[in-house]
Amino acid sequence: MPRTYPCLWFDTQAEDAAQFYTSVFPNSEITTVARYPSSAGDRAGDVLTVAFELDGVPYVALNGGPQFTFDEAISITIDCKDQDEIDHYWTALTADGGEEGPCGWLKDRFGLSWQVVPENWDEIAASSDPDRAARVFDALMKMGKIDIAALEAAGDGTA
Repeated sequence: MPRTYPCLWFDTQAEDAAQFYTSVFPNSEITTVARYPSSAGDRAGDVLTVAFELDGVPYVALNGGPQFTFDEAISITIDCKDQDEIDHYWTALTADGGEEGPCGWLKDRFGLSWQVVPENWDEIAASSDPDRAARVFDALMKMGKIDIAALEAAGDGTA
């Protein structure tokens, strides 16, 4: 299968967004910045695309103009190993104008939606016990940032 990667459409903030994202995630870097050619009129010389990697995963940010914006139909999920990682990414991505959302969802200051979740989500939430699954679901519906201990306690019936 050919390589796939997301292309994120920005008005004019592609480079700022790539710099921000690569500062938040470890082992990340901007790999290429391409500029509009001289034939692009008013945009000549401005940043067109920024290729970057977040911990080895490729992305492209495109300065395409204001006609398209992000919405919750697309989000990027971050599988976090523990509560400290959830707290780190939640804090970093909601900083400087980001928005907290429900159930582990947030929008960063560029409007891109993220899901900040525990990597063992299936173990916490998926269960052959429908009562456990319902308790975890009910607890999750009351959360913004995910609290792993609270979800586990809800699942165990000790919350």
